[in-house]
Amino acid sequence: MKTGKALMICYAVVHMSLNSSAQSTPMTLKQCVDTAIASNADVKQRDFQSQRERVGWKQGKDNLIPTLNGGIDHTLYTGRSIDPYTNSYVDQSYTSAGYFLGTDVTLFNGWRLLNNMKSTQYAYEASRMELQQQKDRVMLDVILAYLDILTNEDLLEQAKKQLEVSRKQVERLDIMNKEGAVKPSDFTDLKGQYADNQITLVNVQNNLNAAKLALAQLMNKPYRADLQVEKLTAEQFGMDYTASTEDIYKIAVEQLAIVKGAELRQKSAEKTVKATRGRLLPSIGLGGGINTNFSSLAKDANDVKIKYDNQLKNNYRTNVGIGIDIPILNNFRVRNQLALDKINLKSAEFTAQTTYIQLKQNIERDHFNMEASLNKYKALVDQVSAYTESFRAAEVRFNEGASTSVDYLIAKNNMDRANINLIIARYDYVLRTKILDYYQAKALW
Repeated sequence: MKTGKALMICYAVVHMSLNSSAQSTPMTLKQCVDTAIASNADVKQRDFQSQRERVGWKQGKDNLIPTLNGGIDHTLYTGRSIDPYTNSYVDQSYTSAGYFLGTDVTLFNGWRLLNNMKSTQYAYEASRMELQQQKDRVMLDVILAYLDILTNEDLLEQAKKQLEVSRKQVERLDIMNKEGAVKPSDFTDLKGQYADNQITLVNVQNNLNAAKLALAQLMNKPYRADLQVEKLTAEQFGMDYTASTEDIYKIAVEQLAIVKGAELRQKSAEKTVKATRGRLLPSIGLGGGINTNFSSLAKDANDVKIKYDNQLKNNYRTNVGIGIDIPILNNFRVRNQLALDKINLKSAEFTAQTTYIQLKQNIERDHFNMEASLNKYKALVDQVSAYTESFRAAEVRFNEGASTSVDYLIAKNNMDRANINLIIARYDYVLRTKILDYYQAKALW
């Protein structure tokens, strides 16, 4: 009994240790993206749609195969009926059987089957691109949430440093205030600054938790305050993005799923129009079959019933024929369907053209934002350097009693604000570069 309890305790300790270890292991950007894509509802629905489109393409190919059908019929007759063996009226009970096997081959139907097969093929390929497009959307959302966590983690560290600087000053001035060696207003000013830094720390912590919640929901996982993500190193992004908008656009047109999907939908609509137009033309088909039958009334010349298998052999017959189907008047259904398909084609063409235009506009916008973010980041680097030196001098003067708390707080707030802006600008630039990399189908981690 004691041994069992000991084992249970050991198991619980090991489980808690493993669970704690799992929670403290930072998730990489790739892990976050893969997890989100695997559990995203919209991605699932797109995948289901792609599977349906694939079945449609398979059916389009299978429609080119000749049909082959067979059948067996056994019937009991009572009363007045026609004997299938003698083809004369009888008034008695009997049984009959029939066997048949037939095939039909389409020789020509205005290339409708071929065009329909191509249409479904393009539709399936487009659905695969649309599935990838949905995955890309989820990926970009995850990257945004991931960078939001990193931003707030850096801001939290900055807030802790600000709070620590204020705490030391408050402790120093508290002692000096009790000794009457400092103006009371200087002490209360620093206490107010300390309280303000505490509020900032709380707000940043709340923002960090909100960012973790957003990422957890994107991954369809329960929220955990201890969620950790792997830091991005300075080597993973440079501060000199050389690709031009034209270079990015050329690559995006060739690589991006949203562009390929729009092009394939247009091709599918073109083939659909051709397939429907083929329904206005005559269709030619070839058919053939094998038949035989049995009747329980069948007798030979000696009035002896003919055996079952002998009847099947004796009644064996084949047929072959060719036919033409000419559409003349069918309530204009085909012509009206053709009109609808042409409208769908124009819509697909417009979507494709709009995709090109919007893509170029988005690239130009995002490239402009990237350059603006980089210029802001570079300016903030210089500003942080200047304000840091200014605060260092102000702190020395304030500690020596050569300046007021107002001068000190102005210098400190300037440096703190510049550091916060630098952190935000840094990750904003990273996000802009990630978006431009996405247009070029580059690895984003």
